[in-house]
Amino acid sequence: MDIPWDDVRLFLAVAEGGSVSGAARRLRLGQPTVSRRLAELEYRLGTALFRRSVAGATLTPAGERLVEPARRMAEWAGEVGRVAERRDQAPTGLVRVTASPVAAHEFLAPFAAWLGQRHPGLRLEVISSMAYLDLGRGEADLALRLRGPDSADLAILESIEFPQAVFVARSLRARLPRKVRLEQLPWIAWAPPYEDLPPNPQLRAAIPDFKPAFAADNLLVMLAAAEAGAGAIVRARLRHRFTRPTSLVPLPLDLGAFARASLQLVAARSAVEVPRIRVVAELLGAELRRMRGG
Repeated sequence: MDIPWDDVRLFLAVAEGGSVSGAARRLRLGQPTVSRRLAELEYRLGTALFRRSVAGATLTPAGERLVEPARRMAEWAGEVGRVAERRDQAPTGLVRVTASPVAAHEFLAPFAAWLGQRHPGLRLEVISSMAYLDLGRGEADLALRLRGPDSADLAILESIEFPQAVFVARSLRARLPRKVRLEQLPWIAWAPPYEDLPPNPQLRAAIPDFKPAFAADNLLVMLAAAEAGAGAIVRARLRHRFTRPTSLVPLPLDLGAFARASLQLVAARSAVEVPRIRVVAELLGAELRRMRGG
């Protein structure tokens, strides 16, 4: 039986997302459409692939047998698409870049405007996500990540290391002791479902019974709270041509091992042979080198 790739991709999205609604968001389809197509696939196969409940969708034994072949098919589908695009010599079209909300907001958004002025034929789509999208499958073309890839099919195109510091509003700094300690600060941190993202684990390790004064699941909300004086926030001390002005000021506090972080530009090895991706990768790499002074 031939199963169309679109049906395999839909099955895999439900399997990895754990729900029909999550798959619908990932595939940018309506939830009824995903439910209908999944039911049609199960009918053609003559077996249920998922057990559905209010908690989501879990794989049946038949679904579990299909997952690994589906993942391999997804990887090859991404590779086939990139091979086909190598024949296109003009750097035009859409390039999808995924990054953390911080990098997306503070670097990629203004970079997109700068790119558009120099290469009008290129369009940038930024996927601001805490999750690491699968570059091998083509879920994104390029990624800015805080850690390197764990797959031999992915390559680090450029990497920089940078310092981090504690920042507060001037109004808050005026109320703090002259030699303030980490545990004396009201902290702004990530709220669920991102409570295990930096700096939360580092602050929990450094401060007994750590409880943030303010938490949010959105970077812009956290920055607004910090600028209003609600608490301290950890930010990179990294300047580039797109650096935005800020009213926040750094505090002379030692963050220990957390005082430095890194950023990698990552891509599937075959992706950089595609002209539109190669041009954006080269420009992003040049910006990263400029940041570190190289």
